[in-house]
Amino acid sequence: MSRWSLCTWKRDGRSLRSAVPALAVLAALLTTSAGVASGAAGAVERDVLGSGGLTQIELSSFEGDTSVRSLTASALRDAGTVPGVRQVVGDYTSVLYAEENGIYDLTSHTLTPGDDLPVREGVVPAELGPQEVVLPAQAQGTDFTPLVGRTVAFGHTYASGAGSGTTEIIKLKIVAVYDPSWQTDGPGVAYLSEDTAAFLAAARAGQETAAFREKEGAQSAVVVVEHQRQVAAVTDALQDDGFSASAVSDRVRDLPGLFGVADLATRGGVLMLAVGALGLGAVRAGDSARARLGQFAILRILGTGRPELRRILFGEAVLSGAVAGLAGAVIGTGSSVALAGPLSDVLGLPITVTDALPGPAWTAAALLLPAAGLAAGTLLGSREALRSDPYLTARAHG
Repeated sequence: MSRWSLCTWKRDGRSLRSAVPALAVLAALLTTSAGVASGAAGAVERDVLGSGGLTQIELSSFEGDTSVRSLTASALRDAGTVPGVRQVVGDYTSVLYAEENGIYDLTSHTLTPGDDLPVREGVVPAELGPQEVVLPAQAQGTDFTPLVGRTVAFGHTYASGAGSGTTEIIKLKIVAVYDPSWQTDGPGVAYLSEDTAAFLAAARAGQETAAFREKEGAQSAVVVVEHQRQVAAVTDALQDDGFSASAVSDRVRDLPGLFGVADLATRGGVLMLAVGALGLGAVRAGDSARARLGQFAILRILGTGRPELRRILFGEAVLSGAVAGLAGAVIGTGSSVALAGPLSDVLGLPITVTDALPGPAWTAAALLLPAAGLAAGTLLGSREALRSDPYLTARAHG
């Protein structure tokens, strides 16, 4: 780098420092999208796949779709006989509501192996008992935290006919409460054992539990296999048996929405930054050299050669790219960290500050691409301007 580069870059408004703002914006966009994608991927890997998602398959039941096998008790037993399957848990939904104190209606679900609840107080056992429940810490104006460890009476509906029913009471022990922002199954969900969830769903339908499980079946189910290498084979076998089956690992790794957009934006951002830096370098270097033709002509008459002038411009390009890359990386990293909270709400997964930091490769790209592209563009853009005859140029510029 020429020793004059820093001087001309700082003092001459026609230098390549004019390219810094545009390049900084590109670098910031790249770093922000990289941080957002990294945060989402980190949360998925830690909280979904790391909690057993690699060995889980989800079965779905679509009402009225005869091409998809219903998740009846016999169907779930058949799924459990597939080689490699260790456990099958059906999800049954109903409603628990306040029996005496409070006003709330909580949708109830089975606590399946795929549910890794962020517990605030209490302990979720490896398998919930038939008289146990896990509730959100707060829901619909009611704080359940003081009730942890206590047995509470809940109301539920037993259908007695079309559009009619009676209220029955079920007593459940609240073993734990979880962060209410965790809403994978929706807001305000009560999690129960499979048998208890099926009992409530059957009562709501006005049927005996065994008959309901065999006739209506579960809304969905989680299949746990013995090892992750068996997931693909078990998924294929279940699909061949008529089930709507998908590996949890495939589903969460292909999350739609913000995660997918951010990942695509990151990959496209590298290309945009490289092309933008190259184009800006070529255009701005040509403009800068033409604006300073008189100055450069005098330097050449005094003995400065074209290579030295190119080194001045090259130094300005490197300085401009370095400043733009550093500014963009800092701004982008700050933006991605600031988006960690909103991103957590969008995905329903806790995104930490560490998760939201862009990876080393993306940070390096944001730092280096502006300088590299601007330098390459400078070598191309300044060629024509520096070919002019210095004496004729000096005379033309007085």
